[in-house]
Amino acid sequence: MDVVTRRTGRAELDEHAQGVNAAEIDVPFTLEDKSKEEFFEEVRKKLSIVPGVNITLGQPIAHRIDHMLSGTRANIAIKIFGPDLQQLYEIGKNVEENITPIDGLADVAVDQQIEVPQIKISPKRQILSAYGMTVGQLMEQVDIAFAGHEVGEIYEGQKYFDLVVRYKEDVRNSIEKIRTALIGLPNGSQVPLEQLASVSSVSSPNTISREDVQRKIVVAANVQGRDLRSAVEEIQVTVNSSVTIPEGYRVQYSGQFESESRASQMLLITAIIAIFVIFLLLYFEFNNVKLAFVVLINLPLALIGGILIVYFTSGIVSIASTIGFISLFGIATRNGILLVSRYEDLRKEGLRGYELIKSGALDRLNPILMTAFTTGLALIPLALKGGEPGSEIQSPMAVVILGGLLSATVLNLVVIPCVYELVTRED
Repeated sequence: MDVVTRRTGRAELDEHAQGVNAAEIDVPFTLEDKSKEEFFEEVRKKLSIVPGVNITLGQPIAHRIDHMLSGTRANIAIKIFGPDLQQLYEIGKNVEENITPIDGLADVAVDQQIEVPQIKISPKRQILSAYGMTVGQLMEQVDIAFAGHEVGEIYEGQKYFDLVVRYKEDVRNSIEKIRTALIGLPNGSQVPLEQLASVSSVSSPNTISREDVQRKIVVAANVQGRDLRSAVEEIQVTVNSSVTIPEGYRVQYSGQFESESRASQMLLITAIIAIFVIFLLLYFEFNNVKLAFVVLINLPLALIGGILIVYFTSGIVSIASTIGFISLFGIATRNGILLVSRYEDLRKEGLRGYELIKSGALDRLNPILMTAFTTGLALIPLALKGGEPGSEIQSPMAVVILGGLLSATVLNLVVIPCVYELVTRED
């Protein structure tokens, strides 16, 4: 690591606004003899000694996507809704303690609730009524006196500054002076604020998060070394069995897994449509339902290799690997078409039985092998970049296609000839 940059807070109008109590540290790094997961684990261990902070590791774009999906910069957000802030925090800490031991979870943290000193001004309604004053009129004067009111602008060259009227800082920072601050009455006289309202010093949380007009607290977690869906399912089982949720409170799960679930459903529908369209095209090509099904046998042959290589590598079926499976459909179908179309041509020439199968397989051996070989060579560089940033989509997809190519190419030359012979023997 050569460069480290830090960004403290974000502007209020920023899409990812955050207070000055939060900082983002960007560190460009080069992976040499470590994977990204190993690097993250080492960083987590070194940062774990820092007390009183919640630390989330990830990549900048991934953090932005997580924030847009769930409102937190983590893969999984467990949102707890309810009326009482203290009760919410206790439930959140209970959830955090119970899910932290779950295998594959990292950066588990509950929203920090820091008690900060505040001045509480509670209007005395009966006294206000006696003076002919409303609560709104009182609070308007209090807001102008202590928060300030913009009355104009001051220009200095090309720059301009807001002109704000309010009490001096020494008055605003002293509770005794706040109590004795003069408030104008409707009749033109003035009385101390403490006559119209009770002024006290209290402690309250620094932030109150809301969603759908309900108070909430969030327990965030990242997933490392396993798929999101299974992690969320285990979290749900753990929370349901180990955490007591009082009446009036509820738990909601959000994050990347929601988008992944929707994308998986869409990909499943797309895959079914693709297989149906491929079948129609094969039927129109061969004018024979049996031959169309013979070609489609290549699809499970390709899936065998894809599933095995996923099992022996990451073990995670992600959206990227699912796209790889769909891509295999086209490649596997092409090999089947090459073989079956050649068999049909040889049948027209009068060949039958073993001679037909042998000649057709030998004629199409080179095209099938060359297709698999050239495609595999092009995919190897992508497959080898599995742990590098930016290869989260290409690498799993390439790995699946490579595995499917291997199984489809080998089994295509063994299974398809046998099945073709069986379905055409009567003919």
